[in-house]
Formats: sequence, structure tokens, C-alpha cells
Amino acid sequence: MSDVAAINQLVTRYKALREEIAKVIVGQDDVVNQILISIFSGGHALLIGVPGLAKTLMVNTIAQTLGLDFKRIQFTPDLMPSDILGSEILDESRNFKFIKGPIFANIILADEINRTPPKTQAALLEAMQERAVTVAGHHYKLDLPYFVLATQNPIEQEGTYPLPEAQLDRFMFAINLDYPTFEEEVQVVKATTSYAKPTVNALFNAQEIIDFQQLVRRIPVADNVIEYAVKMVAKTRPNANTAGKLVKQYIDWGAGPRASQNLILAAKTHAAINGKFSPDIENVQAVAQSILTHRIIKNYKAEAEGVAKEQIIKSLF
Repeated sequence: MSDVAAINQLVTRYKALREEIAKVIVGQDDVVNQILISIFSGGHALLIGVPGLAKTLMVNTIAQTLGLDFKRIQFTPDLMPSDILGSEILDESRNFKFIKGPIFANIILADEINRTPPKTQAALLEAMQERAVTVAGHHYKLDLPYFVLATQNPIEQEGTYPLPEAQLDRFMFAINLDYPTFEEEVQVVKATTSYAKPTVNALFNAQEIIDFQQLVRRIPVADNVIEYAVKMVAKTRPNANTAGKLVKQYIDWGAGPRASQNLILAAKTHAAINGKFSPDIENVQAVAQSILTHRIIKNYKAEAEGVAKEQIIKSLF
């Protein structure tokens, strides 16, 4: 199949996928879109929202519709790296046998990731970056596609361990979940308090998702679009000559090169699911908020004056 035909097929199947997910998840269109863009780009996502907004249900539903293996890890302060990665035990014949941990799945939901100490958070890093883990000197490859979706509660900060910048940078998207609208909440209550339970069908399989990820990589990008993305990221750095007034005033640290890479990858996927054969500047702008928001660090002045990161990112366009 030619790449043009493959993109046309992706548009059709993506639409069907969205309709299938909508059987269970009411509203949250932007959030679902960004999670799917992240999966088809081969990235990871961090979901930030208060409890009860169906974060776990959303990930579970997406995993089912994509035909992928799904595991949930509830992060707690006493969770150890071996609880995630797995450990070696002595079997009946007194040989060491490796029992795989929950990290060996296609989609990992890392629930309340900031509840666990850095030592356990770091156990995820190798898996996220290398798609492999090392346990007791043995190197284990993870099944592809591999996607980590972490959730974070922005309210409770007592007894939590903020994610280090290096780990935040590994996430392609940081997605904020808002409360549903009045009409959406009415629909949610009707759907969840009745006897009927919707069932979702698997519309993809692992190999098809890998094929679409490779298709996204093959999409050509014009030099001016790449230069636009790199310039946008450079503008977030307060010491750069191109930095604007807002950035110089309110930002301590800007985004690194991984932001530029993710902007282009996500823009390619955004273009593909909308039936375009090459991304333009509009596609870069469409994904910029969620890619840059967790990569720039505001200073005290920005916190004191209530300047939002969204406002600063908008000024870069």
C-alpha cells in the first residue's frame, strides 16, 4: 500500500476509533485526541487532573479499542522498583526464574506517579526511553508498541514527590483534564447509574499501530516548518536572543531539544489524522501547548502575578 493510501486509511480508521471510544467516554475530545496522537507518534503522556474524571477508564477503553495489553500500577510511597519491573525467585528445581512485573504490557497506566519516591520513578525511565529493562544483569526487551500514561493529582501535594525535570521531559504530552460541562455530566450520570454497560470492540492490533507509527515517521516535513518549531522552542529560553518580553520576565528555564523533536512528530501525526500529507505551521501550533507546558519552568514573579504558562506559550506563536 502506498503512503498516500495508508494515510487515507488512517483517517477513516481514526474516525471509527473515536466513535468507539465515545461509547464509554463522554466528551473530553481534546484529551482523547492528544492521547491517541501520543500513541501514534510513539510517545508517552502525563495526565493531570483531579480524582473522578475517568482517567483510568479512559486509558482502559483506549487500550481495549486498540487491541493492546493493558496494566495498571498504583504508585504508593512504599512501592519498590522490583514491584514494577519484576524479580527473580527460586523455582521448585532450585533455579532462578524471572517473574515479570506489570511493566511488561503495551499500555501502562502509572496511577498517581508523584506518590512514589524517585528510586521507583526511575525504574520507569529506562522502559520509557529504551523500551527495555535491566533486572539482575539481564536485559529484557519490552513488547512494542509501548506507551506509558501517567496520572498526577494537582490538588494533594502532601506526601508526594514531584517528578524530576529529566523524567517530565520523557513525556511527549502533559494533558490537563477539566471538569465536564453540565450537559456532559448529566450524560455521564445517566450512563453510569443504569444497568446497561456499553462494550467496545478492538479496531486495531499491535502490528497495525507499529505500521502507523512507521508511516508517521515517513511523512515529509518542509524545512520552514522544522525551523518554525525549533525557533519556537528556542524562544522559551530566557537567555536566548530571540526570547520575548514575557519569557525573559517570567521564565527560569526553557525547553530542550526533545521539545523540538516532539513538536515535529506530533505535528506529523496531527496532520495525518486530519488527512494532510505533510504538516504545516498550524499543525505545530495545534500541539504546542501540551508539549511545552511541562518543559518550561516559571519563576517566582510569574507565580506571584498569576501569569499562566498557556499565556506565555501563546506569545511564542
